[in-house]
Amino acid sequence: MSHRPSPARRSVLRGSLAASAALTLPTALGAAPAFSLSGRPKAGWGVQAGDVTAHSGLVWVRSDRPARMIVETAATESFRNPRRWQGPLLGPDTDFTGTTRLHALPAGEQIHYRVLLADPDDPRRTGEPVTGTFRTTPLQRRRGVRFLWSGDLAGQGWGINPDLGGYRIYDAMAKLDPDFFLCSGDNIYADGPISATQALPDGGTWRNITTEEKSKVAETLAEYRGNFRYNLLDENLKRFNAQVPSIIQWDDHEVRNNWYPGEVIASSDTRYTEKSIDVLAARARRAFSEYFPISTLQPGDKHGRVYRVMRHGPLLDVFVLDMRTYRDPNSPDSQTIDPQGILGAEQLEWLKRELAASRAVWKVIAADMPLGLVVPDPMENKPDFEAVAQGDPGAPLGRELQIAELLRFIKHRRITGTLWLTADVHHTSAQHYHPSRAAFGDFEPFWEFVSGPLNAGAFPASALDGTFGPERVFVKAPTASNVSPAGGYQFFGEVDIDGDSAELTVRLREQDGTVLFAQALQPGRVGQ
Repeated sequence: MSHRPSPARRSVLRGSLAASAALTLPTALGAAPAFSLSGRPKAGWGVQAGDVTAHSGLVWVRSDRPARMIVETAATESFRNPRRWQGPLLGPDTDFTGTTRLHALPAGEQIHYRVLLADPDDPRRTGEPVTGTFRTTPLQRRRGVRFLWSGDLAGQGWGINPDLGGYRIYDAMAKLDPDFFLCSGDNIYADGPISATQALPDGGTWRNITTEEKSKVAETLAEYRGNFRYNLLDENLKRFNAQVPSIIQWDDHEVRNNWYPGEVIASSDTRYTEKSIDVLAARARRAFSEYFPISTLQPGDKHGRVYRVMRHGPLLDVFVLDMRTYRDPNSPDSQTIDPQGILGAEQLEWLKRELAASRAVWKVIAADMPLGLVVPDPMENKPDFEAVAQGDPGAPLGRELQIAELLRFIKHRRITGTLWLTADVHHTSAQHYHPSRAAFGDFEPFWEFVSGPLNAGAFPASALDGTFGPERVFVKAPTASNVSPAGGYQFFGEVDIDGDSAELTVRLREQDGTVLFAQALQPGRVGQ
């Protein structure tokens, strides 16, 4: 392979992260800052980089008190002759979080950065720097691309377990030294409280780190913020964030299970005093935008748009979808006309334009929900469906109509190199879609790969819907529902593109990094 890990990248993290790990977190395990007038600002939640391009990137931090964010960058870990970037003033309006955009960076290079937090009244008083690193995207294809994807973190009440070493899967992912990590949604479980203990089937006890905000379902802005802070109590995740930049999308559990716009929570769900999903989603979206470095979540954007395309040199474009914000209501999904679908008309047209304009060899469609796997919505005890498929193997109905339109467009515009990645269903699998097996045949064959969860309950394999002719080539899933992370079945996926041949290999991996399945795909080939 032409893609090799960077020794300098690993060495800087060993030294810098030891320093950041020693920082003292605020009291109450991550509660809103309570600070004294003495002392210096601290960044106990680590640093993150995201939405990296050839010449830019976003860096994130959270302070324990009001502070000015300052970022320094350098070509080496010694930070000789650093460039300095003046960031925002961090205060209560953003829960003391902030991002700084770095620009005019060299393409295809390792960027070392450190974040300092300065006292707003005395800029000479700064806290201990917290460091990280990332690679900018290359302008030429000779260097390959490696990235990972997964989703579903701290679900079903399975939180940070100190007995197991916390979210250990992040250490296994870090060892692969990826260019970036694609999180396919369910970054938090705002609707899933975490208690101190849970009983295990074998009679044992699962222990959780707990916080006040995770003791109930999230409804207030403070509670949503607390859900995002909770995961940053895990040292494995903080180390990973400092080493690997992210591309983040969201799904349902950032707000509430299986939500859709305009939904009103049933009176029977007494956990919620706020019944308007639109109100809850607005609060969740604000917290989401505060806790991740995401470029498209800007003030004045009508929805704080999550969908976007991230270009990674001539080999790869990643089309990040939002299958939550613009969808029609969950229903039996049997309608014969459905212009809104799961993407909404505007996002569908955007995706068509961007796919047609892409000159990348590979075009990864990052979906937060699967296409041919049946995902019911049992929330109100109705025969509704949550994803695209509804179990009818015949001609497209409901949300399938929109996907059929997209697949037809890809075929007729002769767009090559598309594959779909997702998480959501809490098992790992590989599906190959082919028109010869399908009720709807006006599309070119393609692959869909599923991974996750990262740290959540694992569930049996979903049923397949035959409308687009999926064949499940590989699956690993438990036979019981809600298997704890202690029982295994935690997964992530890897995509490796060779810089010389442009061959793309997908590997589905277990929590410890063991490869379960691999599929190599050739560039420009139709029907593979």
